[in-house]
Amino acid sequence: MSEAELDADATDRMLLQRMSAGDRAALAVMYRGYHGRLVRFLSRLTRRTDVIEEAINDCFWIAWQKAATFQGDSRVSTWIMGIAYRCGLKALRQHGSEPVDEDSVPEDRTPSHDPGDDREMRDWLGKGLDRLSADQRVVIELVYGIGHTLDDVATIMQCPVGTVKARLFHARVKLRNVLPGLAGERTINREIVP
Repeated sequence: MSEAELDADATDRMLLQRMSAGDRAALAVMYRGYHGRLVRFLSRLTRRTDVIEEAINDCFWIAWQKAATFQGDSRVSTWIMGIAYRCGLKALRQHGSEPVDEDSVPEDRTPSHDPGDDREMRDWLGKGLDRLSADQRVVIELVYGIGHTLDDVATIMQCPVGTVKARLFHARVKLRNVLPGLAGERTINREIVP
């Protein structure tokens, strides 16, 4: 872990200690610190903002109740992501996975020098990710989007590291196969609409 990651984990551990003592301000700080990451992460499971927000709220309710039981076997971020993942799966089982408007999911990334190019690139990658299974999208997001190790992802998803590696491998192969075709669609669309 880098020094910044160690510092962030130490801060999170301190916030968990304060939460276990009933400090609601610590819960608010933790919520604000994780909300954007959790929205992005859970958007790999579903595009429904109501399900995402429900999963995040449930996640922090559980974190509030279980703060004193955190064992310290992993980083706090791994613990929180694991809770969010299970809450997201539970919310999907309860609400189903009906499609929703893609534009309703907030983007928390800053645009590149040309916002149009950045949006086009995100759309292209998003279409590629849509071709993956939910488990593959989650693994891609956790590893490449958030930067978790394979061991962390295995902890979050409660599966063996070998399963994480297999999902990541198959996701990359599928993306390698579908993205060039989708890039052709981008070129055609760009020529039609200047």
